[in-house]
Amino acid sequence: MKANSDPLLSIKGLKTSFHTHDGIITAVDGVDFDVFPGETLGLVGESGCGKSVTALSVLRLLNPSMTTIQGQVDFDGKNLLNLDPEEMRMIRGSTISMIFQEPMTSLNPILTVGEQIAESLRLHEKLDKKKAWEKAIHMLEMVQIPSPEIRASQYPHKLSGGMRQRVVIAMALSCNPRLIFADEPTTALDVTIQAQIIRLLEHLKKGSNTSIVLITHDLGVVAQMASRVVVMYAGRVVEEAPVVELFHDARHPYTKGLLKSIPIITRNIKTRLNEIPGIVPNLLHMPKGCSFHPRCSEAMDICKKESPPMIYFKKNRRVACWLTSDDYGEN
Repeated sequence: MKANSDPLLSIKGLKTSFHTHDGIITAVDGVDFDVFPGETLGLVGESGCGKSVTALSVLRLLNPSMTTIQGQVDFDGKNLLNLDPEEMRMIRGSTISMIFQEPMTSLNPILTVGEQIAESLRLHEKLDKKKAWEKAIHMLEMVQIPSPEIRASQYPHKLSGGMRQRVVIAMALSCNPRLIFADEPTTALDVTIQAQIIRLLEHLKKGSNTSIVLITHDLGVVAQMASRVVVMYAGRVVEEAPVVELFHDARHPYTKGLLKSIPIITRNIKTRLNEIPGIVPNLLHMPKGCSFHPRCSEAMDICKKESPPMIYFKKNRRVACWLTSDDYGEN
């Protein structure tokens, strides 16, 4: 939450349900958060908590015949959920882009990487074939791919994992978007390449006012890149705070568990890594009350009966936990 600034993206009451043979699964359940111009927002949580589905819902990349999306997603004065498919297609890839977790699933194997970047430029920026190809090469050079003229004519399988991820970043940035969803952009890469990709994103962001929603379970990456963090669990937001405050004064037991699970290099090699017991609940059979209570060491009787309210405090923080509601009261 930033003073003197209107949000670029405002999500209110986002609810995404999948229609399956076993029943309706609500993967995103009443999610609210804002993204401000030029900021990097970390969206964190375990696998299966709804982070990626939230991004795919905003971009409307889910199959409409199998999903129901409700709520409000305001971007640049428009509710994206009300736009027709053609209007959404013109926004997607131009003013809003996405960096997918696994490049090989998002790159077309039968097109060269240069052609895939140029295709977006021809569609959204109306460049002719020659100028689009020239800019595609420039984008590959900008993301520090060596010999970009040669690489542009190669197919995705000819490139290393790190290079493919750079290609995806080049595609996402090619039309100068105002907002980028980066879905686990470093997960499939080794530590050295991860560091290079993080530095690259930070460098590219400094030259623009682009906002980034960084979707990850890696709190180390969040600490390095994000200014604000939204924590999700079982499809819901459970805590939001500026990154420094979250790391030093987390309020939700789930957030505390995530922070304690971060590996710390110490001299005592026998120290066991902390873990959160149990697993994310089955979305078809959600527990009554707080969805985290079966895994929470601080759970009280009320946690097993009633879902906690979202408590707002310090103007830029909120948490959904009965322990915190005792301190601040309902709002």
